[in-house]
This record gives sequence, C-alpha cells and structure tokens, in this order.
Amino acid sequence: MKTIHKLVLKAYLGPMILTFFIVMFVLMMNFVWRYIDELVGKGLSAGIVIELMTYAMANMLPLGLPLAVLLAAIMTMGNLGENYELLAMKSAGLSLVRITQPLLIFVSLIAVGSFFIGNNLVPYANKKMYSIISDIRQQRQTLEFRDGLFFNGLDDMSIRVGHQDPDTHLLYDVLIYDNRPTNRGNMNTIVADSGYIRLSDDRRSLLVTLYNGETYEQTRNGQWYTKSALRHHTFDLQKQEIPMDGFVMERSDNNISNSQTKNINELQNDIDSLEIKVNAATTSSYEPLLKEQIFVRDHNVLPLPDSLRIDKRGFRDMQTADSIARLPLREKERIWSQARSLAKNSRNMFSFDETTAKQTLSQLYRSKVEWHKKVSLPASIIIFFLIGAPLGAIIRKGGLGLPVVVSVIFFVVYYIISLSGEKQVKEGNWEAVWGMWISSFILTPIAVYLTYKATNDSALLDTDWYAGKFKALREKVEPRLLKFKNAIKFKLHGKPNDAQ
Repeated sequence: MKTIHKLVLKAYLGPMILTFFIVMFVLMMNFVWRYIDELVGKGLSAGIVIELMTYAMANMLPLGLPLAVLLAAIMTMGNLGENYELLAMKSAGLSLVRITQPLLIFVSLIAVGSFFIGNNLVPYANKKMYSIISDIRQQRQTLEFRDGLFFNGLDDMSIRVGHQDPDTHLLYDVLIYDNRPTNRGNMNTIVADSGYIRLSDDRRSLLVTLYNGETYEQTRNGQWYTKSALRHHTFDLQKQEIPMDGFVMERSDNNISNSQTKNINELQNDIDSLEIKVNAATTSSYEPLLKEQIFVRDHNVLPLPDSLRIDKRGFRDMQTADSIARLPLREKERIWSQARSLAKNSRNMFSFDETTAKQTLSQLYRSKVEWHKKVSLPASIIIFFLIGAPLGAIIRKGGLGLPVVVSVIFFVVYYIISLSGEKQVKEGNWEAVWGMWISSFILTPIAVYLTYKATNDSALLDTDWYAGKFKALREKVEPRLLKFKNAIKFKLHGKPNDAQ
C-alpha cells in the first residue's frame, strides 16, 4: 500500500511543480501588463524590478495554487488512467478514495500553507509592493525626445527638438522655454541649431550643451504686464548644468495601510471598530435632532430623555400651529427664521453623516471581503482537487491538452462567480459570507457528483457511451414519429404513408 501511495504521490509532484510555475508565469504577465505604463521609461534598476516582481509573486501565491492543484490533479489521474495504471490499482481492490488518499493529505497541507501565506506573508508583501509602486509613480520619466514634439517632463521647462540623430544623439533645431524660479520670474527662450541634452551620471542634474543659438530673456518687474524689457544675445557655445529632482528613485518608508496589508486578526479588529463607527455615524444626527432641535418642548413626543422611540400619538395633542397664529408678526418672522436655520443645519448634518457613513461602510465591506478571501482561497484548493482528481480518472487523458482546457473552464467559472460575489459585497447588496463563498457553494456539489461518478466507474465523458444512448433513444423515438406523421397525413389526405 505504501508503495502505491508513493507511486501516486511521485506522479503528482511533477505536474504540480510544472503547472505551478506555468500559472505563476501567466499571473505575473498579467501584473506586468497592468503596470507596464508606469514601469517603462523610468530607468529602473534591475534590483528594483526584481524586488517588485518578488513581492508581486508572493501576493499571487494564494490565487495561483488552486489552479495549479486543479490542473495537476487532472493531469496526474489522466496519465494514470491513460497508462492503465489506475485500472490495475482498481483491479487490485483499491477504490479511488484509497488511491487519492495521499494526494488529499498533501493538498490539505498545501491549503494550510496557503492560509498562512495569505495571512502572514501576503500583507507584508503588499505593503512593500505598494510602497515601491508609489515611489515609482513619483519618479520622472527619462529624457526621451521625439521629433517635432515638446517634452514637458521637466518642471517649468519645455523642450522641442526638430530632429535627433539616432547614432550620435545630436539634437537639431532645439527650442527651450525656461520659466524656472531661479530666473527670478524672467521668461527665457533659447533657440539653437544643435546641441546635447542629457542627464548626469548620478541623474541629479541636466547637462545642456548648445551650439550656434540665440537667447531671448523677457525681464519682469512689479508691473511686468505693462512694463517689461526683452534682452537678446547670440552664442556659439552655451553650457548649463541644471539641478533636477525626481529622476533618481528615492526609496521611502511609506506606511501604506489598507485591507490588503492586514492579517485576519487586524481585519477582525477593523471590522468591529468600523461597525461601531457606522452605527455612530448613522445615529449621531438623529439623536440631537429629536432631543434638542424639534421636540425639546413637547414631552408627549419624547416621554424619556434617552429614548429615540417616538410616540406618534403625541402629535395629536400639539398646539404649536395655533400658538404661532396668535403671535405678533415680528415674532412669527423670528420663529420662522429660527426654524429655517434649524432645518438647514439639520440637512447639512444629515448630509455630512451620510457621507461619513458611506465611506465607513465602504471600508467595512472591503475588510470583510479580505477576511473571507483569506479563508475561501485555501478552501478552494481542496475543492479544486476534489474536482480535478475524479475528472482526470474519468477522462483518462494526460498531458497539457484536454486537462488544460477543462481546468481553465472550471477556474474561469470560479473566478467570474467570485468576482461577481465580491462586487456585490463591496456594494453592500450581499452579505460577505454569501458573496465570498458562493463560488465554493456552487462547485462543492459538482465535486461531490464527479467523485461519485468516478468511484462508480461512470462513463461520463465516454463518447461511445453517449453514442449508444443516442442510438437507443433514436430507435425508440423514430417509430413514434413515423406513426405521428402517418396520422397527420391520413387526416389531411385520407390515406396512410406507404412506408409504414
């Protein structure tokens, strides 16, 4: 028995490692495609890129493991079935459950490891990844001149180049608008026949070398819009070293905190505090409104000072309208102005509290999503294995052909359902337990059904079996159809079909 279990486990490890790296490669390509515009043209070092990719890969581990387990299970059992090894094991009296027992234990350990990765490693990796992305976004793009277009990647400077030699990088027909504060508010325009513009080796200065040009300087004073002077001079050679910031990536210790950077205990604390905050935000404006602003003088409306329950029967005893009617005109205007002011303040207070409550609810929903995601993703690993193992035993096809197609179909269905449920939770339409577990609730019966069919040697995907069933059904239905056609023809023409 142990020999067979070792054989099955060894047959599973190879496809598992292979499919895991394939899945992670696909997920990493999706990450690169998502942030490609922010990574290209920044002159990032290889160390920064590798560090960013490492943290991104750690973030994707809990998502990649379920698909890898599913694909490996189908491939392994398909290979065993295709080589008649699975048939030999069953002939020896072993059931499918006994055969896959070591794999189920191994996959359960992977699920437990996935939980700890998602709970401990992923929040740390997300903090580092978001910090690096934030630093990259603050970095300027490298100098890249296009013929005839202005480069506006510099503060208070615009540079247009007519043509750039691709070999020597010599720039022709250079136009520079320089409005830097170091010019004391003066507007400088530089025109040159050619020149070089590049960053220094430490990327902290802009080195400008121009040949055969002219400089136009418009000086400004306190009344520059009415009084200004234009200075002009020519030059054969002009060199400048302009200090520049932002071309060197400055690493910061950004303490980015959101629902994706917290473990399950921190998320639970956030959920508890956010629920209290939501309740406070939704009731903070109603209590003073009821107790102090409107019904403070009518004790029939609020019998108890600490109660928000309104006894509507008390409105029948109110004599406010009659009392106001007997007041002088000036007093009526004062009461009207005061009531309007109170109503306006109440409306503003309601609006503020509504905004606060919506923001807090959004944070609450996101925290609940991440809490359930840390548990549902590891659980999906076991569900996918219970789908893949019996399905591989049924289709009896190994390799990367049919198993890949089937795995992708199941994973896409799971992913679409999960995203839909997550969206409904974030919008507050569904409870988190339903939205984040609906995909598991749907796939679990499928896993049970496939396990039952595979255990009983079902011909679920046997084309010959379906062909036989279809032939039997056709032989049963055709006489009835012929009889029905003859009845119709006899009714229309008064004679039966000769083919009867």
